[in-house]
This record gives sequence, structure tokens and C-alpha cells, in this order.
Amino acid sequence: MLKKRINRANNLKSTLTTVPIRRVAIAGLLAGSCLIYSMQQRDGELPAGRDWPNYGGNKAGNRYSPLTQINTKNVTDLQVAWMYDASEKPDPNNPGRRRDRAIQCQPIVVNGVLYGTTPELKLFALKAGTGEQLWKFEPAKSDRLNSNRGVVYWESGNDKRILYTVGSSLYAVNAENGQGIPSFGTNGKSDLHEGLQTNMDHDVSKLSVNATSPGIVYRNTFIIGSSVSESGDAAPGHVRAFDVLSGKLKWVFHTIPQPGELGYDTWPPEAYKKIGATNNWSGMSLDEKRGVVYFGTGSPASDFYGGERKGQNLFANCIMALDAETGKMKWYYQTIHHDLWDRDHPSPPNLITLKRNGKSVDALVQSTKDGLVYVLDRDKGTSLFPVEERKVPVNGLPGEHPWPTQKFPLKPLPLSRQVYTEADITNISPEAHTYVKERFLKIRTDNKFAPPSTSGTLLFGYSGGAEWGGNAIDPSGILYQNVNEEPWELIMTERASLSKQNIPITAGNALYTANCAACHGQDRRGSGPELPSLIDIGKKRSSDEIKAILKTGSGRMPSFQHLSEKDRDALVGFLLNTETVTAKVASTPSAAPAATNKNGFPYVPAYVSKVWQRFTDKDGYPGIKPPWGTLNAIDLNTGNYLWRVPLGEYPELTKKGVPITGTDSYGGPLATAGGLVFIAGTKDERIRAFDKKTGKVVWEYQLPAGGFATPITYEVNGKQYVVIAAGGGRGQKAGGNYVAFALK
Repeated sequence: MLKKRINRANNLKSTLTTVPIRRVAIAGLLAGSCLIYSMQQRDGELPAGRDWPNYGGNKAGNRYSPLTQINTKNVTDLQVAWMYDASEKPDPNNPGRRRDRAIQCQPIVVNGVLYGTTPELKLFALKAGTGEQLWKFEPAKSDRLNSNRGVVYWESGNDKRILYTVGSSLYAVNAENGQGIPSFGTNGKSDLHEGLQTNMDHDVSKLSVNATSPGIVYRNTFIIGSSVSESGDAAPGHVRAFDVLSGKLKWVFHTIPQPGELGYDTWPPEAYKKIGATNNWSGMSLDEKRGVVYFGTGSPASDFYGGERKGQNLFANCIMALDAETGKMKWYYQTIHHDLWDRDHPSPPNLITLKRNGKSVDALVQSTKDGLVYVLDRDKGTSLFPVEERKVPVNGLPGEHPWPTQKFPLKPLPLSRQVYTEADITNISPEAHTYVKERFLKIRTDNKFAPPSTSGTLLFGYSGGAEWGGNAIDPSGILYQNVNEEPWELIMTERASLSKQNIPITAGNALYTANCAACHGQDRRGSGPELPSLIDIGKKRSSDEIKAILKTGSGRMPSFQHLSEKDRDALVGFLLNTETVTAKVASTPSAAPAATNKNGFPYVPAYVSKVWQRFTDKDGYPGIKPPWGTLNAIDLNTGNYLWRVPLGEYPELTKKGVPITGTDSYGGPLATAGGLVFIAGTKDERIRAFDKKTGKVVWEYQLPAGGFATPITYEVNGKQYVVIAAGGGRGQKAGGNYVAFALK
């Protein structure tokens, strides 16, 4: 069965025509890889190999290991070496901590000890060779639960610490015994709200602030971004640094500039007092030799409507370089001006040395949610490949100010389709094609930068192109990137539309529009496990459970502590359809959200999403021709593709004779000197190994649940292991195991 699956995947490779791919010889690059490897190792840009001490393997974020024990010749002999059950039963007394999330954690390994997190965000340490638990640390029950993708290790002499976040708390834990360090912050933790209140005209302390991706350490400075709301209640997305020893705030970089700072004039006056987001939620990379931290930022609040933030909006949607010790900006490179499409930078940039015109160039590589790859000079922030600035549509919603030009990199070619044409309509069956075509003709969108509208747009980029799992780069400069190709349907609505239709705006209705519609849609339909439907939510959750989640948040959903208990009750009443018209709070749309403003709600956008959902066929499959998910290899020295293959399959479609389609994937690849690329993250719940040179599947294993995380590899007592968190979730069955593989 395995051989048949591998053959099906490899046979499909030659049929893919999404983007023209030039095959180039890589023998010369591989021959020169030893020189590049040695140079980067001296710069501290590669892990030692024996351990996996950082998120992404090394601080350059390369997800590469020089280990070779597991290689293309023996990978078929991999078997499960140990499993660690990290799952926990839900606390019946704390419904807001219900376990319905994937484990997204990419663990680290230091000196033979593996550190990771459970679904309940408890921190644990295992013997990396056996999976035996050494200790477990439990955070405060009052901390909200969010997605956690990794932890940070730091040591100085005998002082060894793990730094990690739970909700808005940054913890420091003794790496040897799992005890909190009381001298850090206040009783062992610092508050991620610190440094955000400066000059704001509302109370930031009650707004949702957490960190899905781990920070990064430079000497004794811990630098971190944050995840915040994507609506009008978004906290500022400033990047902060904390002292590793004391937990005290060291510096703040304002991602939305304040008076006297560069970029202030790219926003309306005093925009920084109310506009939020523009945050780094995806993680960072560090050049320790230069003392520079690199990261990408996301869009400003609110998604899809920017009427209140006229201008170019620096430093939103930027690739940035800061002095790691002081937070002083070195350079910036904006990839989207005045973002109206939620095209955040979804993963940490990679740091690599490339060959350009016969010379070695220290480069930074950033892939994007809309499937682009930027390759920049690490010192100058200039592109190493041609990029054009082209005119784009500016017919925005009333009050909107779309920017008239956007960037178009000419090389490498896009990882994914940029515009959904009639030729792209799904062909998996005549019925699916007919169903999708009828809807496509009503909402077709011929430019990827078409502004959102009330008539609707079709766009790519929300769930990839590239996603938060990142990518892998080997020392020869080959990038391995998994890609999602799913169109989304966006229909905007004026916030006051219900009032204009003489539909009573109740307190709960107004609160939902202001707080929830940006993600779940005005119609409450949502889209899939990331943005679940709230229609009939009462059949899945009790009133108390909903109230608890509104207060604490859960997964990617922010907390709504800025709402009073009375407002949360009204919102729950609206969601459960128990609110009566007597709860009407306003006859004019402008007054409807007034109750939220006094509780720290920065602003309410004039337009919100009415429909925000995947564009699918009637059975829920993407409404576009396969492939729906791919794994790609690009030679960054030349910008040319080496290969592209489907990643993942829907077994039920394969049984019907549909060629392997690929699926969306969440979690990134791991490349090794053994000639392999390991990756999980697919809906078929498998982990696979690909041949780096050809893209052929050479091994796969059916996990006990979906592995929506990035694998790691390390060596203990002369044996190489590959570990993946198989936590399930994302619409699939729940899991909770860390699974380790080794040779027989």
C-alpha cells in the first residue's frame, strides 16, 4: 500500500502546471555546500546537529540538520522509538480551558533533554532518547490558553532557563527542575501588556495580547512579538525586549510610529492612539554576529477595511531589521502598502549565505501568505532579485483609501496562484465544476489587489501560500516550502446595514458586529475549524462555556476582557438567540457600539465582513483545480524552481480515481544532510519523507492524529531521532502525542 501511494504521488508530479518550473542542475551547488556549511557554522547559523536548541533549529530559522544517520538509503527502516502522551482531560470546573486545539509546538532539545508544551500549555521536560518525563510545570489557571509553537532556552553558567508564554504571561522556568523562577518579573512571570500602554487613549491592559510563536534571545535580551485581535479592539503590535534575568522591560519598538518617529506621516495624525495590530506574531530570526534581529509584521486593524488609517501604514506588512540590544531600526522593506487583504508575514525569515554573481552574499529570505518569496540583502534590506511596483485598483469602499501601487517580485516565481480565473475552476467532477462555476461567475475577481467590496471578491492568501510552519533551507541555498492553494470568498457589509434595513440592533447584535464579525462573518457562518460557524453554537457549548471563552479566549480567538460582564452576557444572548428586541440599544448605527468604547475598545470600523469563508464545491473541497497543497524546492542562488510535488491526499478522492490533490498543511518542513525533507501537517494525518534532489516520497507513516506542527531531529547516544507533535485538531480528531522515530 505504501509503495502504491508513493508511486501515485510521484506520477502526479509531472502533470502539475500551476507555475512554470525550470529544472536546473544542482550538482555544482551540492559540491560547493561544504564550503558554505563551514562558513555558516563559524557564524553560529547552524545547529550543532546533536541537539535542536532553538525554534527552527537555529536562530537563523533554517530548520536544517547536518545529521546523516537517517538518509535516503535507510529511511524506509524508520519506526516508532517512543511516544509521549501529552493529552489531558478537560477541567470540568474551567470550561474556558476545554481542549479542542492542535498541539502546534515544535519542541527543542538541549543536552539530550526535550522541552515542549501540552494542549493545556503545561511545560514539560523529557529524556530525548526515551520519552521519559523528567518534570512538568503548570502555569496559573487564570492564564488564557492560546496556540503555542515553541519555547526558548537560555543559560549562563549554572543558570539554565526556559522562557515561554501562556496567554499574556511570559514565564521563566528552571530548565533542570521545572520550578518557576520567583525573581523573574512578578512571582516568576512578566506581563506581555508591558510597553503597549504608552500614549494610548484607551486601556490596553484588558485587550487580548499573547504570543503564539516563541521569542528569541540575544545575550541577556529576550525579544518577542505578539498576537492580538484583528478587529477594532486590537492592541498595539509593538515589538518588545525583556531582560532574561529580571523580566523587566528593556526596549520597545513602535510598529505604529509615534510623533517624531520615522513613518509617522504614513498614517493619519495620532493614529497610534487607537489603531492596533501591525504585530509580529510569526516569530523572529537572529544574526548573533551582527547583533541584529529580523522579523515580519502583519496588517493593521481592522482586516479588510482601512478607512480610519489612510496612508501607506508603516511599519505594517514589513520585513524588518532591529539592533537586538537597543531596538533601534536598521532597515525596513514593506511588501504590502495599506493592507486590505490580511497578508501578514506568516513565518520567521531565514538567514542564509547565497552565491550571487560569483560572490557570497548574506541574505534574508521571507515567504508570504500570498505565495511570494522575497530575497533581501541582510545588511541593506534591498532585493537581490527584480521587484516591480505596479499600479493596482483603487475602487475601494466608501471612506477607503487603497494605495495605488503594490510590489510584484519577478523572481522567484510565485509559489501559488495569484488570481483565480475561470480556467482554475475545480475539475474533480462535473458536478463540482458546475456548482463552483455558477458562483464564480457572480464574484470573479481579476486582480489580486482588488479592494474588498460589498459585492464580493475572491482572493488567495488567508490560509497560505506559505503559512506559520515556515520553511527549510539547506546550506547550498535550496528552499523547501509547503504551500496552500485555497481561494476565499469575502463579502463586506456596512456595519449600519441592519439598522438601514429596519432590523433592530440589539446590544448583543451590536457587540457581535463590533467584536466578532471580522472573523466569523456578519452571517455567523465562519469557515472551517479556524473560523468555526457560530450558528447553533448552543448545541455545542453551554452558556457558561461561551462566557468563559469570551473572558479568557481560546486558541487563535482573543479574549474579550475589555467587555463588561453585562456586555458579555448580551453577546452570549445574541449568539444563543435568546436576546429579545427589548434589548435594543440604539436607533442610529453610530451609537450602537458606544457601550464598548468606554471599556477600552479603540474603534469600530465602518465596514466588516458579512461573508468570510473558503470558496468550495458542494462537498467542501476547494473550488479550484488541484493541486491544493504542494511542497516546493527553489534554488535561491538562481531563483529557479527545482521541483514541485503534491503534499497530502484525500483518500476518499483517491479511491474514486482522482489523482492525488494535495491538502492544505499547517506545520513546516525539516531538511537534513541525509538528503531528506520531513514534513507532516496534512489532513490525511501522515508524516512523510521526500528525497531532497527529486521530490519523491520515500517514506510515510500514519500518525495517531494530525501532526499540525514542524518536526525536529537530534541525536542521543549515537542514535538520530525525528520527533513530531501529533496533536490533531483543525477539524480532525483530537490527539495529544509526541511521536519519535528512529532506525530499527
